[in-house]
Amino acid sequence: MSKLLYYLLLKPISWLPLSFSYGLSTAAYWLLFRVIGFRGEVINKNLTRSFPDKSLTEIKAIHQKFGRHFCDILVESIRLFSISRKEVMARCEVVNFEWVERFYREGRHLIVVSGHYNNWELAAQAVSCMPLYRYVGIYKPLKDPFMNEQAVLSRGKFGMELLPKNDVDAHFNDPNKPLCAYFFGSDQSPSNPERAYWLSFLHQQTGVLFGIEKYAKAFNCPVVYGHIAKIKRGYYSITFHLISADPASEAYGAITQRHTRMTEQAIREMPHYWLWTHKRWKHQRPDNMPLNEWVD
Repeated sequence: MSKLLYYLLLKPISWLPLSFSYGLSTAAYWLLFRVIGFRGEVINKNLTRSFPDKSLTEIKAIHQKFGRHFCDILVESIRLFSISRKEVMARCEVVNFEWVERFYREGRHLIVVSGHYNNWELAAQAVSCMPLYRYVGIYKPLKDPFMNEQAVLSRGKFGMELLPKNDVDAHFNDPNKPLCAYFFGSDQSPSNPERAYWLSFLHQQTGVLFGIEKYAKAFNCPVVYGHIAKIKRGYYSITFHLISADPASEAYGAITQRHTRMTEQAIREMPHYWLWTHKRWKHQRPDNMPLNEWVD
């Protein structure tokens, strides 16, 4: 079934110019969000808890803007199956690449942190088109083997290597690997709440993945945050901001707090660009886990 879906629907749509596909996006918005009410309960619950100071009218407006943006991301992601390197670079500007160049010249592996904000897939593709590092994206493999294979091929065609999250330890410990820039998501829900770092994020007790800080400190990998901005429909930029140049010397939790704060700041400024459909707060803080206070 997945092969039919890919070859009869997804692949043909990926050949279409985005100017045409945005018509499909508008239709998808009306069907999914106005007729079916796609994940409406999850989205409203996430929004009302994240912004307790906003009125129901404001929450509804964010919900509608998010729905339109979400459908744009859908067609843009389908386009990635057939997109050219030239179009990737035209649609996503890589800003402050000198941070990446600096750490490559120093002969150090790099960790790039970003959230599910704006078109993170396109931004990762744009960075993978740049020279120097081997770019490695940490991901959770899809359950469908065929679609997982297509996703790996699509994301890797410009140089990005997709690394299953269960293989991260082995990759970091491989002494023969070339210089790598690892891409981590900053806003995923941890599978084990007792191994998370707990903070108040968007007015809610939130478990944050600690792997970014763990690997940065263990291997003294500098960490940069990639902020993805939307310039206009179909066009983005990714700007790098330094989180830590010397992780081994950082206090416990400092790196995690910095990248989480950057993600929260981006969401507060433009909330409709974040992925509100996922169940970010599906875990409660265990009684034995402290709620860490923010440190400036």
